[in-house]
Amino acid sequence: MTTTKIAFIGAGSVVFTQGLLADLFAFPELTDAHIALHDIDAERLATADGAARHIAAERGAAARITAHADRRAALEGADFVINIVQVGMGEATRTDFDVPARYGLRQTIGDTLGIGGIFRALRTFPLLKSLGDDISELCPDAWLLNYTNPMAMNVQYLSQATGLTRVVGLCHSVYWTMRDLSELLGVAYEDVNYLAAGVNHQAWVLRFEQGGTDLYPRLDALVADDPQLRRRVRVDMYRRLGHYPTETSEHSAEYVPWYLHHAEEIERLRLPVGAYLGIVDENVAEYEKTRAALASGSPLPVEGTMEYAPQVIHSIVTGTPRTVYGNVPNRGLIDNLPASGTVEVPCLVDALGVQPTRIGALPAQCAALNRTYLSMNDLVVRAALYDEPRHIRQAAMTDPATAAALPVERIWDLCDDMVRAHGEALQPSLRAVLGN
Repeated sequence: MTTTKIAFIGAGSVVFTQGLLADLFAFPELTDAHIALHDIDAERLATADGAARHIAAERGAAARITAHADRRAALEGADFVINIVQVGMGEATRTDFDVPARYGLRQTIGDTLGIGGIFRALRTFPLLKSLGDDISELCPDAWLLNYTNPMAMNVQYLSQATGLTRVVGLCHSVYWTMRDLSELLGVAYEDVNYLAAGVNHQAWVLRFEQGGTDLYPRLDALVADDPQLRRRVRVDMYRRLGHYPTETSEHSAEYVPWYLHHAEEIERLRLPVGAYLGIVDENVAEYEKTRAALASGSPLPVEGTMEYAPQVIHSIVTGTPRTVYGNVPNRGLIDNLPASGTVEVPCLVDALGVQPTRIGALPAQCAALNRTYLSMNDLVVRAALYDEPRHIRQAAMTDPATAAALPVERIWDLCDDMVRAHGEALQPSLRAVLGN
């Protein structure tokens, strides 16, 4: 049997790499895989290499582990490519928060929509284009499993700019939402049946059942009896839209115009403005902790994370069927969303690959929000595909939270300042300062 080669692009995201490897090596059929690690940061790459070897030894895996400063060497002959790159790392993320904050624009996470999402995408697209070109040349049959945000924009760009067809975006939001809802209602997750669909970080729980019984009425009663539960954005959205959203309140608040622009709503719904900056600091601290532990010869124990990528790889390699939630081009999967957009739907995975489920139409009120989200995404992708810097500003004008907070001239000024701040990270055609 041929050894499975799995390339990690951005392996210097060490904590995430560790979790994925712990999950991979939990499958006996993958313990002899070739793990090819790539990162442009030599220190982080060395730390990832050390952590991978420790995890393999701890799990009794006979994996071949190689570390590559050269991405092409890591990709050569790969069966699977896991993309976990964050272009610009924490410094770029701080820029995504600091510059908009000077305009009075509030963000909580800033990685999916809004000004933060737009510019995270624009500085990631050049990497995705070169990565896609390398995959087409060096491992054209590989599955590209993308974790890098903004998920929906990145998958749309990959599908339209590179021609790759074996691309799926993976996110744990649906899985953890359903685990949390099950725990909230006091039912075992394993006994629950559910269906969700929409777009990444704004999908909707369409069915939530146990033994054929709808669990939504029990959730309604719980919400009605608990005023503190009602002080959460996703619960507020659920009460008004009728379907529970599959991402946290901190994320969800950024994708609509109703919350972050209003100080009283921030207080009522306990929204932590700028929360992601704390997460950035925590990630750095975790990396330093891991690096120090490896240097002292006492690596930290790493638990499995139940991420989708190892499950996808195992199913394709062994033919074991399972369902995961994937982000894929729409192409008729959801009738009332744009065909060119990226949607999140359940996908059957087996030896034939990732096979998305056709959903039909979403509830009209859910589709209405998703269409705005996908319209903004489309403009950002078009900016890169057609070298049109005006589309960046038009995307920001379309974004609900940005449009709620700023007049149009200030939106254009903000985009100019963000272009200046990110400078060389953008493709040359998008570096123009346009004025308002």
